Amino acid sequence: MAYDIDMIKKVYSQMPERVNKAREVVGKPLTLSEKILYSHLWDGEVKEAYQRGKDYVDFAPDRIACQDATAQMALLQFMQAGKKEVAVPTTVHCDHLIQAKMGAAIDLQAANKSSSEVFDFLESVSNKYGIGFWKPGAGIIHQVVLENYAFPGGMMIGTDSHTVNAGGLGMVAIGVGGADAVDVMAGMAWELKFPKLIGVKLTGKLSGWTAPKDVILKVAGILTVKGGTGAIIEYFGEGARSMSATGKGTICNMGAEVGATTSTFGYDDSMERYLRATNRADVADAANQVREHLTGDDEVYANPEQYFDELIEINLSELKPHLNGPFTPDLATPISEMGAKAKENDWPINVDWGLIGSCTNSSYEDLTRAASIAKQAVDKKIKAKSDFGINPGSEQIRFTAERDGLLQIFEDLDATIFTNACGPCIGQWDRSDRKGEEKNTIVHSFNRNFSKRADGNPNTHAFVGSPEMVAAIAISGRLDFDPTRDKLINEDGEEVMLDEPKGIELPTKGFAVEDAGYVPPKEDGSSVEVKVAEDSERLELLTPFEPWDSKNLTGAKLLIKAFGKCTTDHISMAGPWLRYRGHLDNISNNMLIGAINAFNKKTNFVKNQLTGEYDGVPSVQREYKKAGVPTVVVGDHNYGEGSSREHAAMEPRHLGVKVVLVKSFARIHETNLKKQGMLGLTFDNESDYDLIQEDDTFNFIDLEDFAPNKQITIEVVHADGSKDTIKANHTYNKSQIEWYKHGSALNLIKKQNAA
Repeated sequence: MAYDIDMIKKVYSQMPERVNKAREVVGKPLTLSEKILYSHLWDGEVKEAYQRGKDYVDFAPDRIACQDATAQMALLQFMQAGKKEVAVPTTVHCDHLIQAKMGAAIDLQAANKSSSEVFDFLESVSNKYGIGFWKPGAGIIHQVVLENYAFPGGMMIGTDSHTVNAGGLGMVAIGVGGADAVDVMAGMAWELKFPKLIGVKLTGKLSGWTAPKDVILKVAGILTVKGGTGAIIEYFGEGARSMSATGKGTICNMGAEVGATTSTFGYDDSMERYLRATNRADVADAANQVREHLTGDDEVYANPEQYFDELIEINLSELKPHLNGPFTPDLATPISEMGAKAKENDWPINVDWGLIGSCTNSSYEDLTRAASIAKQAVDKKIKAKSDFGINPGSEQIRFTAERDGLLQIFEDLDATIFTNACGPCIGQWDRSDRKGEEKNTIVHSFNRNFSKRADGNPNTHAFVGSPEMVAAIAISGRLDFDPTRDKLINEDGEEVMLDEPKGIELPTKGFAVEDAGYVPPKEDGSSVEVKVAEDSERLELLTPFEPWDSKNLTGAKLLIKAFGKCTTDHISMAGPWLRYRGHLDNISNNMLIGAINAFNKKTNFVKNQLTGEYDGVPSVQREYKKAGVPTVVVGDHNYGEGSSREHAAMEPRHLGVKVVLVKSFARIHETNLKKQGMLGLTFDNESDYDLIQEDDTFNFIDLEDFAPNKQITIEVVHADGSKDTIKANHTYNKSQIEWYKHGSALNLIKKQNAA
């Protein structure tokens, strides 16, 4: 039986009336995305047709999921909200703090020792406030959610950008910052700008070496890393129905790499099969009763150009296998063209590692398709030229895969089976074969490949592909290997080819597990004590941010003008810094250390205008804070893309940065800045970015009149006394301006709860 089945049945009982009312109010057939959005309005009533990309709307999500790295700050904030328990079903998953090094057993033991303080904190907070807790080793949050909690037609938010994975089971699942999650945990509405809609019509059927991963690799190449910003991507068509639920999850998962609010598919037979296989027949039965409301209206899919803001068509029968990268997930290259492209760009041809797993591609089907390639290598006497690493998605998948002999196949190729955790995908990888900043290539089935992400080396060229393609390339040891046409030499000196991969959608013997790793909370957690040691380096109770003094901001100094791509990894790195995710002051020592200074093209090396000396970004900012000098961060396009980590907003706020002024924002980061009481602005004229000089001072001369849709005037004073006056835009509505006035959204929640 499913978790929270009564909640799911309640959602379905309300859905027909709400969808029909929405169709009447909107005055036209509805997409699946619209059905889910309108049936989850905060007040429960559909009163108006919302303008896509313009209207802010209050929603009532059904559930929340948090991973351990972001859960620390989210729950530290929730502890300040004055609530006895969470208002909606919530879970915490310990998957980020386990470093991949020696293998599952040793690595998990090491993590339980090194991060016991954090795990104990998360378990105790979960116990106190009615939150389900998944132990270290239980699995990667998004795979565990897909197996246990996701349901067609539901709405979920999660403190990880790849929460969108649950779209594989027909949800609208959206990655948010911890402050957004705290709102919903505290029984408040969740605000979102009503998304635009991108339709992707899939025709034909996948075959051969082409996998679901290739669909999103292709889409990423079309839309780029910001092409989906502010939009939901809805997949439909015969091609969509032909794919497995976990294949759909892969596609939705990596939709985060194009900036999409989320991605989703309509309910179909593959989802029903998956629900029943994961012991949720009750959900499948309930979904079948409202099946017509769990997909878009027929008229929408028959004439999609009339109902979507943008339409993409992909014939799966013609789609070719791809690798995307390096350094950005939207640089899409068909496998057949990789050799020439690698030579042209001087990418290292020899592949050192092939890594399979992550929340994107760690399902049972993924492992079977990759194992079918690995088995051929063993049988055909081909020795893998690259190192192999495998991260199963959950303990249920690992246990089942071991029972069915899949893991043994990889071990026969000398692969290392890592813990059921994120591992190398998020930089939790102690890579022993590379030292320093050697130029090298790895291939993986993950979702992100930004510089330094996997191993901290800026010269590691990481390429993203399907699990079976990663396996083939790792076996060959060459980036330019095309398994559809290239041969390999086996140990007997014979030329052999790899046959097409074969996968098993669901285990024929069913899923099995001895201990899934779930710990339910106490029914009454009022007696549970949450302990945070005063001298802890890992955890720190929060102090509320100061409210705005309602005055114009003057005399602000430039901290850094970031050049080019500046993701949340650049603003607040993961890897070894994950240990400080619950200690705001300590983790603030990584603030913007990965951003490139536009004036010297160096990282973590900026000018202190108070002394004229150069130093690391956090050190310089702490000097400004000590002197009471406000500061400004200037950035390029899509600032803050990538992970949902709100530390990228909280660290600047904590250290005294007042304003982030950029060409454009990624959605989640812009919201995170607003939630933490920061001023997030965009240049009205993008070329004004070029006016900003290293010794500039900023005066925000009409901030006192801060109001929705009203531009802010900024006087930029240069070192020689000359001035430029520029205009900046913002997207704050009345409620968000109240967050700013009160110093943060949490401050406002506390005030309202106390009233």
